[in-house]
Amino acid sequence: MTAKSILKLGKEYLLLTLGILIYVAGWTIFMIPNNLIGGGLTGVSSIIQYAVGIKMGYTYFVLNAILLVTAFVVIGANFGGKTIYAIILASVGLNVLQDLIPATIIETLSVQNGKLMSTIMGGILSGAGIGMSMSQGGSTGGTDIIALIVNKYRNISPGRIILWIDAVIILSSLAVPSYTAEGELVPFAEKITTVVYGLILITVNGYVIDLYLSGSKQSVQLFIMSRKYEEIADAITKDIHRGVTVLPAVGWYTKKENHVLMVVARKTDLNFLLKYIKTIDNDAFLSVSSVSGVYGNGFDIIKSGRTKSAKVVDSEKK
Repeated sequence: MTAKSILKLGKEYLLLTLGILIYVAGWTIFMIPNNLIGGGLTGVSSIIQYAVGIKMGYTYFVLNAILLVTAFVVIGANFGGKTIYAIILASVGLNVLQDLIPATIIETLSVQNGKLMSTIMGGILSGAGIGMSMSQGGSTGGTDIIALIVNKYRNISPGRIILWIDAVIILSSLAVPSYTAEGELVPFAEKITTVVYGLILITVNGYVIDLYLSGSKQSVQLFIMSRKYEEIADAITKDIHRGVTVLPAVGWYTKKENHVLMVVARKTDLNFLLKYIKTIDNDAFLSVSSVSGVYGNGFDIIKSGRTKSAKVVDSEKK
């Protein structure tokens, strides 16, 4: 391995570790003290902890071990390696942080703010943690693995897949008795309220995951009107290495023929692109709009879910 690849791998694991710690903090600070139910295998583990007192970390680790085989076969060994690391770290964190975080901090941030605010804040933290982990090729395990497997073959957002599965898990908590940390049985009416909070939680969680994962993939469509269109087009293709489409146009006020440049680029490249164009023609007229999906070379790939052999069969039939 080169020094560059080692540095890249170290950065990935650093961000993965940070994502897991954020995820665990969301649970231990906001959700567990309020007996809230979440989705995924963490939600299943929380139901078991509230019912029989077994700490979440143990159940979380055992249940995730069952899904690791799927991760190795479908997604690859690299994903599996990072997921093993993430699961171990999360399992230890879910057990240790429950005793490590001072009760005064939990009382101030979580209990005093009520279950609704704890649901929202916990959902934001756990969603950001999952999104950070998934962006580095890893996962917090559980339904994240299922989401990434489906997303590999279908254009369905990971957050939406997790949302569907989590709803079933949360509703199933109504059939299991739940006890507080003091050993008091939670009334059934309160459990119904907890289910509502859980549904809010996974909605916030799924939205934050999608927001995090799509943040660096958002694209913009840029129209450029300038007398120096040829110089700008050459600069964009040769210096910035972005594609340019030249469209014939007529200015209806002047009745003069001109050309309009159309460029599709990542949102992260927009500011640099605008500044670069202005250095060539400070009078250039620019129009920028967001696009919901860009598919093709250099952007996203349309996942049909069809195998190569299926396509060959179709071609042979023709």
